[in-house]
Amino acid sequence: QMKFVESGGGLVQAGGSLRLSCAASGRTFRFEHNVIGWYRQTPGNQRELVATIGGREGTRISDSLKDRFTVSRDNAAKTAYLQMNSLKPEDTATYYCNTSPYNRLFWGQGTQDTVSS
Repeated sequence: QMKFVESGGGLVQAGGSLRLSCAASGRTFRFEHNVIGWYRQTPGNQRELVATIGGREGTRISDSLKDRFTVSRDNAAKTAYLQMNSLKPEDTATYYCNTSPYNRLFWGQGTQDTVSS
């Protein structure tokens, strides 16, 4: 069954960096043909899309994050990455990846990032 598996989260001080990874587990999933999105969610709030990569638009990152976040992918490895620099406490969230638009069956467990002030 196809799921995304996120990793790379952790506890970091404000100003630090994290690199998240997201691997597609399904053997028949055509990773290279899909736009991949990174999402994040904080308790009590809806999951929000922060970045996408793939398709005609290439790479897109939320305006408020584009100076600090970059997204990349390795189609051969069926893996996407989110590089987060100059982290702020408000970046604390659980980060997920999925296709964009998302497929509710593909959600993984996410990876928790905590940024301390």
